[in-house]
Amino acid sequence: MEYQSLIKAMLNRRMVYCLFGGFVSGLPYYILVQLVPAWLRTEGVGLKEIGLFTLIGLPYTWKFFWAPLMDRFELPFLGLRRGWMLISQIGVLIFVCLIPFANLESSLWMVASLAVAVAFFSASQDIVLDAYRREVLPEEELGFGTSVFVNTWRTAGFIPGALSLILADHFDWGTVFFITALFMFVGIILTLFISEPEHKHKPHNMKEAVIDAYSEFFTRVGIKHACLMLLFIFLYKLGDNLATALSSPFYIDLGFSLTEIGVIAKNAGFWPMLAGSLIGGIAMIKIGINKALWIFGVVQIISILGFAALAHVGNNIWMLGFAIAFEYLGVGLGAAAMVAFIARSTNPKHAATQMALLTAFAVLPRSAANASTGFIVEALGWETFFYVCTLAAMPGMLLLPIVAPWNAPINKEYIPQDA
Repeated sequence: MEYQSLIKAMLNRRMVYCLFGGFVSGLPYYILVQLVPAWLRTEGVGLKEIGLFTLIGLPYTWKFFWAPLMDRFELPFLGLRRGWMLISQIGVLIFVCLIPFANLESSLWMVASLAVAVAFFSASQDIVLDAYRREVLPEEELGFGTSVFVNTWRTAGFIPGALSLILADHFDWGTVFFITALFMFVGIILTLFISEPEHKHKPHNMKEAVIDAYSEFFTRVGIKHACLMLLFIFLYKLGDNLATALSSPFYIDLGFSLTEIGVIAKNAGFWPMLAGSLIGGIAMIKIGINKALWIFGVVQIISILGFAALAHVGNNIWMLGFAIAFEYLGVGLGAAAMVAFIARSTNPKHAATQMALLTAFAVLPRSAANASTGFIVEALGWETFFYVCTLAAMPGMLLLPIVAPWNAPINKEYIPQDA
C-alpha cells in the first residue's frame, strides 16, 4: 500500500506540469546569470562590472510588491494564472532577443535595462508558476513535485550554460540569444494546454490581496517565529548563491573554451541533476522536509568546496566535470528542500502573495550580496573566495533546530491552517 502511494505521488499529470514548469521558470534566470555574463566577459567587460550586473536580478526580490495584483486581477483570457503566465513568457522572449543588440561600447546601461526587463517578466512568471504549483499539488506530493520543479529549473541552465555557449563559438551573439529565447515556447505551449485550477479563495479587493495575505502569515506563525523563518530562508542558500554567481566568468578565467564549458556542463550536470531530483523527491516523501533540509544542507556546503578544488587545480577537464557534477547534485538537493519548505509554509488561500514574499527572501542574497562577488574575487582570488562562500553557508544551518526540528514527526511538520 505504501509502495502504491509512492508511485501515485510520483506519476501523475501534476508532475508533468512540475517538469516543464520548472524548465521555463529557470531558463530566463540562467540566461541572466550564465549567458549574459559569458557574453560580457568575451567582449572584454571586467569582473567588477559583471558582478554588479547581478543587481539586475532585484525584481526577483521585489516581486511581492506586485504579486497581490496578480492574485487579485484576472486578465480577460485564459484565467487568473494562465493569463499572467502567457503575458510574462512573451515578455521574456522579446527582451532576451533584444539584449545582444545593445551597444556595449557606448553604454552598459542599455544592456542592464533590457536585462532588468527580462528579470521583471521572469519574476512575474515565477509568481504565477509558484502559485499554480501550490494550488494543484496536495500536501503528500508537495515534496516530490517541488523537487521535480526545482531540478528541471536547474536543467534549464543547460540551454544558456551549455548549448548557447557552444553555439557562440560558431554564430554571432544575436543569433545565439535568439535561438536561446525560442525555448520560451516550451512555457507558452504549457500555458495553453494546462487547466486553470479552481480558486476557492480569490481575494475580492486589494485589502484581502495585500493586508490579509501578509497578516495571515505572521498571525498564523507568530511574529518571532516568522522573522526567524525569513532569516533562515535568506541564509540557507547564501553560500552557494555566492559561489555560483560568477560561474561562467570563473570557468573562462581558468582557460576553458566556451565549447569545453558547454559540453562538460551538459554531460557532467545532467545525470547528477536527474539523480538529485529522484533522490531528493523520494527522500522528502519518506523522511519529510525537515530532515531533508538538514541532510541536503550538509551536501550543499560540501559541494561548494568542489569549486575551491577546481580553482586550486586550474585548467583540468576532469576536475571541471567533477565540480559541475557535485554542484548540480548538492546545490540542487538543497534548493529542492528549501522551496518545498517555503511552499509548505504558505497558505493556499494566499498562494501567489505569500510564495512571492518568502521566495523573495530566498533570492535576495543572489540579487544583492552577489553584486560584491566581483570585488571579492579580485581582492582574494578564486580559491579563497570559495572558502569564504563555504563559511557563508554555515549560519543558515544553525537555525534548523528552531525552524525545522530534526525529530519532528512527518505528519506533524508545520502545515498551514485552513489549507
